[in-house]
Amino acid sequence: MLDQALAALAAAGGTAVVQAAGTDVWTALRQAVARWFGRGDEQRERAVLERLDQAARELQTAGAAEAEGVRILQEAVWQARIEALLESLGEAERVGAAEELRALLAQHNHYGGVSVGDGGQAVVGDVKIHADHGSAAAWSMGNVTLGNPPQPGPHEG
Repeated sequence: MLDQALAALAAAGGTAVVQAAGTDVWTALRQAVARWFGRGDEQRERAVLERLDQAARELQTAGAAEAEGVRILQEAVWQARIEALLESLGEAERVGAAEELRALLAQHNHYGGVSVGDGGQAVVGDVKIHADHGSAAAWSMGNVTLGNPPQPGPHEG
């Protein structure tokens, strides 16, 4: 069984695979992940490439109703694969593989360029804003403001 730090690293790897699928960083991350899993074995690397491609297809073809479930499943699958590889290695090799995986994830992190100024937020993923029972909500994006429309006056009826 892996310690918490390695389990968290494996979870981050699973998340990275799922988040990169279908984006402009997919090709590079896909190759790097396959090389990491292959550990010098070209046949194993090709097998991982096929699994990565299958995962990307499942994520891209999932309907709206099933997309979240497919995403969660694929994150868990890739986390488990990473954990299994790390557990199969001896202690010294495991340390090296973990360092390689950390570097790989840092290099291919497509959210790494996000910066936020005073009063701002950076959001990765969905943003859901809800207002009801007379409450108000607004989100500002540059010159665009989303919020409640003004209420009509008595003469506008």
